Amino acid sequence: MCGIAGIFDTRDRKPIDRDLLARMTDALVHRGPDDRGLHVATGIGLGHRRLSIIDLSPLGHQPLFNEDESVCVVFNGEIYNFQELVDRLQTLGHRFRSRCDTEVIVHAWEEWQEGCVQHFQGMYAFAVWDKKSETVFLARDRFGEKPLYYSLLDNGEFIFASELKSLLSNPAVRRDLDPYAVADYFSYGYVPDPRTIYRNVMKLPAAHMLTLRRGARVGAPQPYWDVTFEAQPQRGEGDLCEELVERLRKVVSMRMMADVPLGAFLSGGVDSSAIVAMMASTSQQPVNTCSIAFDDRAYDESEYAQKIANRFHTNHFSRTVAADDFELLDRLVTFYDEPFADSSALPTYRVCALARERVTVALSGDGGDEIFAGYRRYYWHRHEDNVRKLLPASLRGPLFGLAGALYPKLDRAPRWMRAKATLQNLARDTISAYFHSVSVVPNNVRHRLFSQSMQREFQGYEPIDVLRQHIARSQTDDPLSQVQYADLKTYLPGDILTKVDRASMAKSLEVRAPLLDHDFVQWLATLPSSLKLNGREGKYIFKKALEPSLPRDVLYRPKMGFAVPLKAWFRGPLRERVRQVVTRGSLVETGFFDMSYLTRLVDEHQTGSFDHSSPIWSLMMFESFLRNVHSRSAASASQRDGAQTQLTG
Repeated sequence: MCGIAGIFDTRDRKPIDRDLLARMTDALVHRGPDDRGLHVATGIGLGHRRLSIIDLSPLGHQPLFNEDESVCVVFNGEIYNFQELVDRLQTLGHRFRSRCDTEVIVHAWEEWQEGCVQHFQGMYAFAVWDKKSETVFLARDRFGEKPLYYSLLDNGEFIFASELKSLLSNPAVRRDLDPYAVADYFSYGYVPDPRTIYRNVMKLPAAHMLTLRRGARVGAPQPYWDVTFEAQPQRGEGDLCEELVERLRKVVSMRMMADVPLGAFLSGGVDSSAIVAMMASTSQQPVNTCSIAFDDRAYDESEYAQKIANRFHTNHFSRTVAADDFELLDRLVTFYDEPFADSSALPTYRVCALARERVTVALSGDGGDEIFAGYRRYYWHRHEDNVRKLLPASLRGPLFGLAGALYPKLDRAPRWMRAKATLQNLARDTISAYFHSVSVVPNNVRHRLFSQSMQREFQGYEPIDVLRQHIARSQTDDPLSQVQYADLKTYLPGDILTKVDRASMAKSLEVRAPLLDHDFVQWLATLPSSLKLNGREGKYIFKKALEPSLPRDVLYRPKMGFAVPLKAWFRGPLRERVRQVVTRGSLVETGFFDMSYLTRLVDEHQTGSFDHSSPIWSLMMFESFLRNVHSRSAASASQRDGAQTQLTG
């Protein structure tokens, strides 16, 4: 895995500031500690930090050029089918000097231009510079495993990088916070693509490409692939199970290529256990596996991880961490450069740090819940949608709305007894109900968080529009497939893959997700939704296919997740810190928030009246971003260019 950065003068051929490019590149040293490369020419500069994985020789040095040095690339990721492409391109007359997958991109661009991305099977973010046509071509993989940020500056320079911190090392980047992104963050817990927290910086969305030509207007990114949920006639369940295992073994095997130590995360859940089972079936050597255990049994899955390790005779290593492991709170935001409210980022970082002690590449089970319908919210969404269809909206809204208002709020009760939330969801339309289920801050709380001046900045914008736009493009009427599609476009790249990429790259660890092979995902998308969510059983066909390989108590036990005890923290060891952070300091200075309401949230949570742990955590992470990223980056830019930069919204 690597880090890339670049500067392209879209208007003229002005000299590129080599020192600035070096700073942008070196801001990514954690992504690539093994090597550094810069290419600076008239109107173009490319930077690269390398984490050596395949072909550890100097021939893998980047930027990497073709034979006459008219085309070069900086690349972050892996092309898993690169050997197949090498063979094909050689028959077309291309000559290769290395055995690394990066060189495939150069020759694929020469042969197919923008169509090159159609041939790649992997995870990637890359930039190609074509000297003859004065073209820069950017692309990001189909599910967004690898990140790519960019900004068009006032002077006509287009800059891009693997992480936002690289762009922020450029003092010309405007640091105005985007009010819409703030609204999105306090809905989803992250800023969905293509926005970032900054108004003038964007993310290249997954499965998109962007072509820049000198002297031409910078256009919008274009999609090059999409998953289609369209059920096809299928064979019997037994045959499908056999095919699923065969396909799974193939995609796992493809991701085991490496010239460095390789292993796998093993949580003891279905997805990671399946990956380890397939690795063990194709490897001649014991598989390296790692997991973390918690000293609080309510959050600990280590006994199941150990059971799988014993079953497949892996080289397993585990470490116990305290359930009150919150010393990373202020460091966490510096990995992400934006507000990021998924608290499981804490244990994710810990397991990445543990893995890096033994391996350089780790396979993970990420994507399994999205593609196999493993989240509990999928069952409730489908169940509520079936009830919703029984009554017209004109009757359903008032009826269930009133019932929901009258029913008591029972935060501590089991899900089936918390009828208030169910009744309120039944009063909503299907997209509004799903938006409510994925929101980290409920609508009624979120609308009260902000000051009147910030409400005016929103200009009527509603974050639910993000979901509405994606579901409108899903091309399916099936309720389950619609929300799976929406999660593949939002939650997966914006939360899950961002969390894993930044946590792993902070420790210079490459993580690969076999379940996100795009051919595998597309095949699964053609299966009827009843084979994914069967009654209450999520991942139905996946679990049936794995029954010969994995114990039933691993396959069919309740899902735990990678949780941390926020509610207890905020009423116990972090009690005073929460009050200080949420009710004073940076949040006050923004003018974004209704501070009296924030104080009320903390009071209600700490007295036990309500569980506001998710909104409070979101506020704490936003405050940490303001203090540790935004203010410091603005001050640093001010020192470099002499400008007086203020915190603005």
